[in-house]
Amino acid sequence: MIPFQLQRICTIMKPEEGNELEVEGVLNPAVTRGPDGKLYLFPRLVAKDNYSRIGIARVNFNKDGDPVDVERLGIALEPEMDYEKRPNGGGGCEDPRITYVEPVEHYIMTYTAYGPDGPRIAMARSKDLFTWERMGLINYTHYKPVDFNNVDDKDASFFPTELPSPHHHQSIAMLHRPLFAESIPDETVKLADNRKIDKQKESIWISYFNLREGKDTSLKDAKFTSHHCLAQPIYPWENLKIGGGAPPVLTKHGWLMVYHGVQNDKDSTKDNPKFCYSAGVMILSKKRPQKILYRSAEPILVPDLAAEKIGIVGNVVFPTGTDRRDDIGQPNRIDVYYGMADDRIGVAKMEIPENLPEN
Repeated sequence: MIPFQLQRICTIMKPEEGNELEVEGVLNPAVTRGPDGKLYLFPRLVAKDNYSRIGIARVNFNKDGDPVDVERLGIALEPEMDYEKRPNGGGGCEDPRITYVEPVEHYIMTYTAYGPDGPRIAMARSKDLFTWERMGLINYTHYKPVDFNNVDDKDASFFPTELPSPHHHQSIAMLHRPLFAESIPDETVKLADNRKIDKQKESIWISYFNLREGKDTSLKDAKFTSHHCLAQPIYPWENLKIGGGAPPVLTKHGWLMVYHGVQNDKDSTKDNPKFCYSAGVMILSKKRPQKILYRSAEPILVPDLAAEKIGIVGNVVFPTGTDRRDDIGQPNRIDVYYGMADDRIGVAKMEIPENLPEN
């Protein structure tokens, strides 16, 4: 059996018939427990012409503790700021992740703001999950010749606690996926195989905001620094790119990160590339998250169901949120919420093994 393998529970949410805000899909939700202890989803709601908003829904459970459906509660964010709008009238607030960040005593939502300069990472904060205050785009210090502020970026999420940076400053750490030139899979498949992986294939990076004594810790106007590449594609199932999925959750082995990897679909050709998105896990060191203790050599979930193979974008399982089941006394059970073919949302569960497997 594949370590950390996911077992599907159900399709938890699909487009509501007649709802114009969801006509092109509900997908890729943020997931978090609220101050009331209940579980909330923040799905990306896609209207006509790929115009995206971030909704909010409460998860309902059956008597056995399994999630079964959701109650829609409205809209958390919709495009309002210039950095969320395109000149042609399009735009979007896409693919959120939410973490309760203890040092700032707020829920922090990171999301992809699709504006005039392309996709960038934006932040918003909340105390109660229902009222959100925008905090603008993420700012970075320069990294050697790279200015991350001018690079497309996606799939960001925060660790919930203070962590030391590589320079030993107590910090807030953030995972993200910069999209360097020619790194998207459509371009990658056309390039020679002997190129340098770190710039030609999308990878997972980690950056830090230093919590210096006496400084503002609200994350407003924060600049992230100490950037480095955490992980690159190394296995066949992820050989085109990898990206962050659900925000890290602490387990007995370290930080669990469920992520996505992309490979060529079996029907792909150079002139007509097709891709397959699958899910894997990494375990990161509790005190040094830049150290990977375990990584999936094989995917823990692949698109097998018809609803994962056929949709707005076929052959996609895209994990974006987790729920550690402390609420039912099962801290080693992790429920994983994921996008299905960019059309609907599924949920599956895993058990944390007693011992960390060897790679």
